[in-house]
Amino acid sequence: MKDRIIVTVVGMDKVGIIARVTTALADAGVNILDISQTIMQDFFTMIMICDMSAAQVDLAGLKKALNEVGERIGVKITVQHEEIFQYMHRI
Repeated sequence: MKDRIIVTVVGMDKVGIIARVTTALADAGVNILDISQTIMQDFFTMIMICDMSAAQVDLAGLKKALNEVGERIGVKITVQHEEIFQYMHRI
């Protein structure tokens, strides 16, 4: 699938992080294919594999929208195309 993206969220845990991030993705027409979330003591981490094939925004627009959400709730949200993510994490 060439329209898949990797979304990572890191920050201090608080109520509503998953709701706000997933709402922003749904509003953009992005489908979540897989999600993993954990809290290590007070640190929140989440990674999602998402499908942008039906998205109503391009990747740059989605990055901007999620960056704004991250700033509002105090977390760092990174969005990368799957191929870029795999290339960056290849040994």
